[in-house]
Parts: sequence; C-alpha cells; structure tokens
Amino acid sequence: MTNPFFAPSALPYQLPPFAEIRDEHYEEAFEAGFAEQTREVRAIVEQTDAPTFENTVVPLERSGGILSRVAHVFFSMSATDSSPFLEELEERYAPRFAAHADSITLDPALYARIRALHEQPAAEWTDEQRYLVERKHTEMTLAGAGLDDAARERLKQLNQQIATLTTRFDKHLQADTNDLAVVIDAAAELDGLSEGELQAAASAAADRGLEGKWLITLPLFSGHPWLASLTDREVRRRVLEASLARGTRGNEHDNRETVLELTAARAERAQLLGFATHAHAITADETAGTPERVLAMLSQLAAPAAANARAEAAALQAQIDAAGESYELAAWDWDYWTEKERTARFDVDTAALRPYFEAERVLRDGVFHAATQVYGVTFEERTDLVGYHPDVRVFEVRDEDGSEVGLYLLDLYTRDAKRGGAWMNPLIQQNALLDHPTVVMNNLNVPKPPAGTPTLLTFDETNTLFHEFGHALHGLFAQVDYPSLGGTNVFRDFVEFPSQVNEMWMLWPGIVEHYARHIETGEPLPADVIERLQASESFNQGHDTSEYLAAALLDQAWHARTAGDEVTDVAAFERDALEAVGLLSPTVPTRYSTGYFQHVFSGGYSAGYYSYIWSEVMDADTVEWFKEQPSIREAGQRFRERLLGVGGSKDPLEAYRDFRGRDAEIAPLLERRGLEG
Repeated sequence: MTNPFFAPSALPYQLPPFAEIRDEHYEEAFEAGFAEQTREVRAIVEQTDAPTFENTVVPLERSGGILSRVAHVFFSMSATDSSPFLEELEERYAPRFAAHADSITLDPALYARIRALHEQPAAEWTDEQRYLVERKHTEMTLAGAGLDDAARERLKQLNQQIATLTTRFDKHLQADTNDLAVVIDAAAELDGLSEGELQAAASAAADRGLEGKWLITLPLFSGHPWLASLTDREVRRRVLEASLARGTRGNEHDNRETVLELTAARAERAQLLGFATHAHAITADETAGTPERVLAMLSQLAAPAAANARAEAAALQAQIDAAGESYELAAWDWDYWTEKERTARFDVDTAALRPYFEAERVLRDGVFHAATQVYGVTFEERTDLVGYHPDVRVFEVRDEDGSEVGLYLLDLYTRDAKRGGAWMNPLIQQNALLDHPTVVMNNLNVPKPPAGTPTLLTFDETNTLFHEFGHALHGLFAQVDYPSLGGTNVFRDFVEFPSQVNEMWMLWPGIVEHYARHIETGEPLPADVIERLQASESFNQGHDTSEYLAAALLDQAWHARTAGDEVTDVAAFERDALEAVGLLSPTVPTRYSTGYFQHVFSGGYSAGYYSYIWSEVMDADTVEWFKEQPSIREAGQRFRERLLGVGGSKDPLEAYRDFRGRDAEIAPLLERRGLEG
C-alpha cells in the first residue's frame, strides 16, 4: 500500500486521508521525511552561489513536505486519539525530532547564509520577505547556531533530553488523570447534577466496564466544573483532592523527578545559550522581552488579587455560617458556595443555565453566527469528509462572496485517549509558496451524554468554545506567502489575544439572543438574566485572578532556576514560590500544580504561561474599541484584515498598532478584573 503521507492529499483542502492512515505509516513517513528534508537542506548549503532569498530562504521554506504532513497528523492524533502504539512511538521519536530540528537550526553553513542575508537585505524584498529573514536569523541565533562545535554538541544532547522528558511528562499525566477519575457508587452522592450530567457520568463508567456506577473524569485544571453543583461535600473533597494529586503520588506516573530533570536541563541549555535562566531565553523572543518585565506586571496584580480573594472567602464563610453549617471554607467548597453567592447577589445561577446552552445551537447559532456577523464567513457541514474519530465533524468555511476559506474540524467530547484541556491546532496551514489551503481543528473535553441525548454545555464550556474558535479564526484568516509565517505562528505572548477577543461575542447583543434558547421551550435567555450575567463578570475575580497568577508565577519560579541550582523537594519548592508572592492559599489552589502543569512541562508554554494575562491587556482594550464602533461588520473586517489576516508575517505589536492606532492600555483589564485600586 502506498504511504498516504508521501504525497499531498487529493481530498478537498488537502484534508489528511484519515480513513487510509494506518499505524505502520507513521514510522515509515518519519524516516522518509527526515531523509528528504536533510537532502533538501544539504542542497542549500552545498551550493557555491552567494546566498540570495531565492536560493536560500525559498528552498528552506519548501523543504520537509513529507515530514510536515506526517508530523501535523501524528502529533494531533497523539493528543486527541492516542493508543499504546502511538504513545510508544512518540516517546521513541521525540529525541529524533529534536535531533533533526537541530541538524537544520544549528547548521553553521546554513546560519552563515541566513546571517549574510540579514546583514545585507535586498532592496527589492517585500516586507514579508524582510520580516521572514529577520525571524530566521533571530530564531537560529537564539537557538544556538552561533555556538562553537563542542557547545553545539552539548546543546543537541540537551534538546533531545528535553524532548524525551516533555513526552514522558505528558504520558504520565494522561495515565494518572485516567487512573484518578472518581468512581461513584450511588446516584444520591451526585445530588445537584442535572440529568444530562448524571447520564454522562454513567456513560463514562460504562465505557470502563463499571456498569451501575458513575465516573467523574478530571479536566486538565485544578478542580472540576461539577464542584459548583455537587451538594455532597465529601464527594467534592474527593474530586478536588484527586485533581490535585495528579503526577505526585509516588507511583509509575509520578512527574516530580521528570520536572526536576526537565527544569535542570532547560537551565543548563539557557546558560549554554548565554542566558541567565530559561525564562530569559524564552522571553528574549517574545513581546515581553525579559522575565523582569513579566514579573513586574504579574507582581503588580498579585497583591490586589489576593486581597480580593480574601474578601470573597470571608463572604463565602458568612454564607456557610448563615446556612447553619459548622465547617470552615475549604478549596472544594469554593465553587459550590460561589454559585450560591452569585445567585444571592445577581440572581444568576450559572449552573442552572445549561438548558440554554445546547451544544449544537451554541455552535451553529452562536459561534458560527457570530463569525458570520463579524467577518462575513459561512459554514457548511461536509458529511462526505471523514475525520480521525467518529465524534469529529468537518465544516467548510467560505467567504461572503462564496470563495473558499478552509476546513474547520471540531472534536467536542472527552475520552480516555484524549489529553485534557481545550486547544486548536492546524492540520494544513495556508501559504502561497506551496499553494496550501487551511485546515484547522478545535478540541474540547465535554462529557459525552448517551446517544440521542442533547449535549448541554456549562457556562464555562460555552465560553471555552468561543475562545478556541478564536484561535481557529486566526488560523483560517491568515493569508501569507511563506509557511513559517502562517496562521498562529506568532509570539507566544500574543497568540492568546485573538482567542480572548472572540470570547466577547458569547454575550454580545444580537448574538446571545440568537443561540441561547431553552432546550425544551425555545425561549431565549431572558434579557434581564443577560444583564445580570454581564454585571457579574467581575464577580469572583479575586479567586480567578489569584489562581491564574499563582500558576503563572509558579511557572516563572521553575524557569528562574540557574544551572546547578539544586532542588530536591517539589512540594516545598512550589509552596515557597507561592508564599513568596503572597498567593499560597489553602482555599485558592493554583490553577495548575507542578505535577499536572501540562502547559509548561509538555505543552509549549514554558516560562510563557503569563501569556494569557499579557494578551488580555490587548484583548480588554480591543473589546472597548469594538463597543465604540457603529458596525461590528465593518469593525470585524478591520480586525480581520489588519490583525488576524497577517498571521505571523509582521511584528505582532506593529500589527496591533496598525489595527488599533496606538498601543494597548491596561486600564480596561484592571476594570474587568476588579483591580482598579
């Protein structure tokens, strides 16, 4: 059988032919892809002609076709529909991928050609070509291409070690998350959950052969959405403690030693590259510039956020006391009593709103409808195109003039073979050089109800779908000439900005009324409820900001390690790091603890988890701008053309200034999070 990765797919938009892909195709394509790109890069550096954009950068951008096709599919599958075979293959090939990347990025002859172009740019280059050369030079320089032979060899060893450790972390986390799912023996213990949630828990248990029981699977972050509804305090405790225990139980899935090795290797690599710490190495090529600037911003917010959280805790304790309960507020009580407090203050119970957020209507009449209203695009399901799993749906996206934009894949439901969290990634990314279209995918982890039962999303899950779709739009709208600059290939501390902006449409007038309708009556979510939801947006922000900042500052602490800095006790390190910034709280755990902090130990956000709130400055500023515009369609077109559409083809802050007319201001963020004081 011909390997389906050896040539571009013949399907519409070059959608990978998932029905034809077999396990044995991956390794064969990896090896062929490594060999092909090695030959292509060798041909660049062995030529005797002086370097030009056409004989150096263009063939470099063209290289690696097989490897790109197989890698996009393989790493998507290992995250969304994994298996023991794929896990073993990923662990075995992680150092090979690192070594192959280094063979290109650290090639001294290739670096010499890129450096020569950078030092003497040609007048006839386009702005995108000029920026691409700048990015190539910066990336290769920061990666260590200018090191001597001995240092480069040590760097390669460290990169392979780091690749192995990040893969191991992810494997351990997924296994431990599955193992720690909470088994419930009696339905009475799940009092407070809706019928749909009960059915989802029963279905999850049945999938594991636990007939007659219920299973609460764990999301990636600390806690669980159902903690807001479960009336049984002991069950709430079991769920939260299971969540917090991941990766730290002393079993075969323990991640603590992996973290110590990983952060030590990153620290040594940073020193080898000439940086004080890994955080310095990462932020050197981000909009933040330095970890000192990151810490200045995060520290500015930490104290008022912690103070607000303490005030919120006192209000919750007062509710507990008034209800005649005799216990002190614990972390597993926070969400439950917060919902009661929200109801008391704003007459809004977000848990009771689920009948208004039926998944299909949220998707079509909410997420898609908003994109149509703001950007003019339309969506049509392509049932003739096959995804990688029966749950995956494929939609064709077209512009208002009927022209093709790309394909959008949605994989909504949780399963044991999928890692936790929610994300977007491209399968094919548009670029003119290779004449590539765009295929992007969103993954969420919503519990799947039994067949024939509607999926009712929580308020937060609805928000997450809007958020992740913002990433998808960024990938769909980017129009660039060169592959390296396509889609969401922007600075890490900028990439969350478009997705955060897209969250605004969830409660936007004219959009929320269109999709938020009761599953049984069809009545729209009442206008006064929407107003109270909007009024309550800054509610509980002390807690939410504190748990986020705790995770962001914990990330910074781990990656402020210097080479040779000894750490032996992970729990003590985490405790000391949070205590130092005033965010160590038994009632407000960090959003991600060390053992399951997938973002930074295997997900590409190392020393970069601060990016969410860094991007939120621009997000909040942009939301205020949209509110001032007379037409969201005209405003959306400007945002699409000047920001989303440029992908990574220009400096992101320059793109923001081009769109907004100035730099972002922090005041709207402070107001949003109740931190004005």
